[in-house]
Parts: sequence; C-alpha cells; structure tokens
Amino acid sequence: MELKQVSTGPDDDGWTPQACTLPTAERPLRVAEFDALFADAVTAVRPDGPGRVRLELRADPLVAGRAAELAARETGCCSFFTFTLTATGGALELQARVDEPHIEVLDAMAARATRISAGARP
Repeated sequence: MELKQVSTGPDDDGWTPQACTLPTAERPLRVAEFDALFADAVTAVRPDGPGRVRLELRADPLVAGRAAELAARETGCCSFFTFTLTATGGALELQARVDEPHIEVLDAMAARATRISAGARP
C-alpha cells in the first residue's frame, strides 16, 4: 500500500500522513507545536537506522515534560509512531520510530526538525 501524504498547511512539508486521525482543523496546531519544540529544544537530529531518528534536546526538566506530553498526544492520532524519551548523564533525547510503510513520514519530520533547529541557532 502506498502512503499518501496530505498537506495540513502551507509549510508542513507533507509529513502529516493520511492515516492521521487528528481532526484536520487541529493538524496545523500540532505541526506548530512540533515546530516550536524543534526550534526551542532540539540541538541535533541524528538518523539511527531505517525508521528511527534521535532528537537530542536541551537537558531541561521543562523540555522533557513538553516533549513527553507532545509525544503522548501524537501517538494518540498517529499510532504508527513510537517515541522513547531518555534522560541520562545530563543529556536528554527523544527517539522516534516508525514501521516501514511510514519511513517517509519520519524522514520528512526529521528533515523539518533539522531545518528548523538549525535556523534557531545563532
């Protein structure tokens, strides 16, 4: 089955898949929440094999809570995502995983995170 991307707004990069159950009107808000996390907290984006990416985050308890809450809500509408938040040794990381039919979605999200986080740094 071919994954068809849908556009949720003028600048979503098509990473919201058709399988998403979030109401269409709420999708731009969710994209904006991810964009804010990418801009404010992501310090590096590291591919970790097919269907996996690691987002290195600022090691801050508020960032950890925000990332966990956003990840939990995202799995509610896009159950193909698996997020793992790890805090260890003064570092904070959010790993995102998807199954093979959704790799393009993850790749688009990782590209967006890379672009937005890089633009946020001086």
